[in-house]
Amino acid sequence: MNNNSKKLLSLSTLMMGTILSISSNSWFEVWMGLEMNLLSFIPMLANNKNMMMNESAIKYFIVQPMASTMLLFTILLIQMKYMISWEKQLIPSLMIWSRLLSNIGAAPFHFWFPEVMSASSLINCLILMTWQNIAPMMALSYCIQMKTFIFLVNILSIYIGAMGGLNQTSLKQILAYSSISHLGWMISSLVVSENVWELYFVVYSLLSLIMVLMFKSMNLSMLNQIYSANNVKTEIKFILFLSLLSLGGLPPFLGFMPKWIIIQLLIENNMVTIMTIMVMLTTITLYYYLRISFSALILSYTENSWSLSIKTKKTMMVLPFMVMISTMGLTCSSTLISLY
Repeated sequence: MNNNSKKLLSLSTLMMGTILSISSNSWFEVWMGLEMNLLSFIPMLANNKNMMMNESAIKYFIVQPMASTMLLFTILLIQMKYMISWEKQLIPSLMIWSRLLSNIGAAPFHFWFPEVMSASSLINCLILMTWQNIAPMMALSYCIQMKTFIFLVNILSIYIGAMGGLNQTSLKQILAYSSISHLGWMISSLVVSENVWELYFVVYSLLSLIMVLMFKSMNLSMLNQIYSANNVKTEIKFILFLSLLSLGGLPPFLGFMPKWIIIQLLIENNMVTIMTIMVMLTTITLYYYLRISFSALILSYTENSWSLSIKTKKTMMVLPFMVMISTMGLTCSSTLISLY
């Protein structure tokens, strides 16, 4: 079996595991789907030519079965003792929340996430940030409540995502800590409205796809490659940082729209305190995005003047259109809503 066939098989079973989890009506089926998802993703992480990727696959394999065993034990506990209204019981709820949160890498169960991201390929990073979150977060939506534990997870995720990315030089690590910060917002959106979570997840997945495609097309992995005058032209840098600021949630970019909706819903549900803390911590994330952008654009005195004759691959011609959506999406949608 060649390499492409293995990837196709792994990808198809990965999708089947997620679909099984989100369409099941039993916790045992949810567990089975998550196990399929886990066993399908590990071959995608492993690579015989790169020992670092094998190390990330081992780290992922160590963490996930521990969480999976915890979920199975909790399911058995619920079946034996808490058959009716177990969601109101603290212990089984905490155990299921902890398992699902460790699966997606939310704080304080995030320690494995940046390590796996830093040693994986960009496409695997994209899958880990987006597709791998669907099944656990859908399962989390079945039983989530705004308890003190979930409140702390929200704040910790945004705080660690903000502080962890401040001194990073690896672009994959920056994406990892950015993902942890976004997980805090996604968990809070699950509490107030599942539809808002779906909108947030779609927008976040689009912005992550744009960033990964741009990094991959320009063969970037470290910050100093962006600062280098010879690697990236100024206009490409400008497009890259517009997308980066949109991912950070700076108005008037598209990334701000789901956060705007979550802020409104949290205020309507009398959660002003958590909303204020979340916004204040998110500004730290935005700070290091802005710092990267200004440093790379201002410290480029050795570059030539702007040249619009950019040679790009035909397959990457879709990127400017996607960047346009990410930068102008909020303006267009706000205009349409006001006209309506």
